[in-house]
Amino acid sequence: MQEKHLYEYAVIRLVPRVEREEFLNVGVIVYCASQKFLDARIYLPSEKFRCFGCAMNEEEVTTFLETFVAISKGGKEGGPIGTLPLAERFRWLTASRSTVIQCSTVHNGMTADAAQTLEHLFKRLVLPEEV
Repeated sequence: MQEKHLYEYAVIRLVPRVEREEFLNVGVIVYCASQKFLDARIYLPSEKFRCFGCAMNEEEVTTFLETFVAISKGGKEGGPIGTLPLAERFRWLTASRSTVIQCSTVHNGMTADAAQTLEHLFKRLVLPEEV
C-alpha cells in the first residue's frame, strides 16, 4: 500500500462583480508539504466568461490567472512572491481577498500523488463534462 500524504487545496474562482457574489470556478491549486509540491491548473471558458459581464476583458483575466500559476510553480517567472518557500506561496495565493480572482476556503485530504490529485480535482471541480 502506498504511503498517504496530507495535502491542501483551494478552488480558484473568477468573481466578476464582488457585490453580486457570483463566481465561476476557473482553477485549482494544490499544496503538499511532504511531497514538496505546489501547482495550479486553470481553465477560463470563454462563453461563460462573456455571460458574467465582467468589467475586465478576457485577456486581462487570463494574464492574472497565468500569473497565479507562475507564482505556484515558483522561480523568477512568479516575481517576488514566486521566490518564497512553497508554504508561504500557497498561503499568499489562497489568502482572502475582494478581487476578481479569489480562492475558496482551503480544504485538505490525503494522497499518494499530489500531481495526480491536482488533475483529479481540476477535472471534477473546474472542467465542464464535455471538455
